[in-house]
Amino acid sequence: MKRIIARVLGTAAVLGLGTSLAGGASAQNAAPAAAPAAAAPAPRRAGPPPTTPLGFGPWDYATKAGKIHVELVASRLDHPWSIAFLPDGTMLVTERAGRLRVIRGGKLDPVAIAGLPPINPSGIGGLYDIALDPNFARNHFLYLSYVKPTDKDSDQTTLAVMRATWDGTHQLKGVKDIFVADAWYGAAPIPKRCCGQGPASGSWGGRLLFGRDGKLYVTSGDRNYGEMVQKADNDFGKIMRINPDGTIPQDNPFVGKKGWKPEIWTTGHRNPLGLTIDPATGWMWETEFGPHGGDELNLIKKGKNYGWIDVTQGQHYNNEPAKGVKNVPGMTDPVLVYLPNSLNPGNPLFYDGAAFPAWKGDLLLPSFTKGVLRYDTQGGKPVGDPEYLLGDLKQRMRDAKIGPDGALYITTDETDGAVLKVTPGR
Repeated sequence: MKRIIARVLGTAAVLGLGTSLAGGASAQNAAPAAAPAAAAPAPRRAGPPPTTPLGFGPWDYATKAGKIHVELVASRLDHPWSIAFLPDGTMLVTERAGRLRVIRGGKLDPVAIAGLPPINPSGIGGLYDIALDPNFARNHFLYLSYVKPTDKDSDQTTLAVMRATWDGTHQLKGVKDIFVADAWYGAAPIPKRCCGQGPASGSWGGRLLFGRDGKLYVTSGDRNYGEMVQKADNDFGKIMRINPDGTIPQDNPFVGKKGWKPEIWTTGHRNPLGLTIDPATGWMWETEFGPHGGDELNLIKKGKNYGWIDVTQGQHYNNEPAKGVKNVPGMTDPVLVYLPNSLNPGNPLFYDGAAFPAWKGDLLLPSFTKGVLRYDTQGGKPVGDPEYLLGDLKQRMRDAKIGPDGALYITTDETDGAVLKVTPGR
């Protein structure tokens, strides 16, 4: 049975609400349309059970750093996955169902931006991350990661990264794939796999990040086919490093090494869904889902192997023992691991805004199960137990970004998803 392919020609009418602020606490092508269209309802996909309805707020909390205030920026978004701020403060938001939205002046435009390629939204697939070119003010390039199907069989998919020009209208221009991962999988017959792994419609990764070196880092998941990850000749379970035009930097660790894909920066990842750089140290950090438990926060270093599927502190779904747990020669262990239950971590950040001076340098980690975790840092690494924020909202929190005003913005990965803004309370 073929799955539905989302062709983004517009977007479902969505309620845009005025901006403002939040908190809580506790411990995971089509061708461009001729004219923009109001968004149609997105196809629904299987996923986690629904969480508690969010409501309209606002919400106020007391935290260790003082009071915080939370308000809705926009709601009725279908699994908003990522946000990016333009130089003028405009926000672009991706919906996993396959739509790109714009928020201007605190109001969500009811018309989606057209021109995206064919996207497969099955399972937890779809449209993922958005990143602006470091020279966006000059070239207007943006980058989007998404689940790409083949023309003949929409079940056969991989992760792809496209680049386009956006001039503020309802139409992307110059849309082209600059990178297609060598991780095609999903068409029947599905091979026999170990460890009770999940369906092929999961674990694509998809996070994008421009490094200080101007290179684009792309996370690719194991597709629930972990046996492929420790192989060097594919992009399953890897972080890749490419130039903005999709070519391969010649200083990548495996360039010229026999049997290795030259785009690989690190390997041994299950489903890497978070990637950030600490502005204070320049270090790169990654979060990834483990199996049952074993979710990780990793310090990413060039050429390292982070273990999956051979090494994990989590428990395989069929209780099959892992080959190794930790301290395995040649493998790099996580800085933080979440046991025995899964946290389901989102996209983290190190706070360096002006709105919350007491959070300066702290690690903020959104999650599906425990709200937002705030860690103190020492020597560039998180220390101690986290403070749990916004947990009582009972939302799956996916992305966290700092706005030009220093406020914290969070997306909730829900069927009725939202963008929240967190500012100091009174």
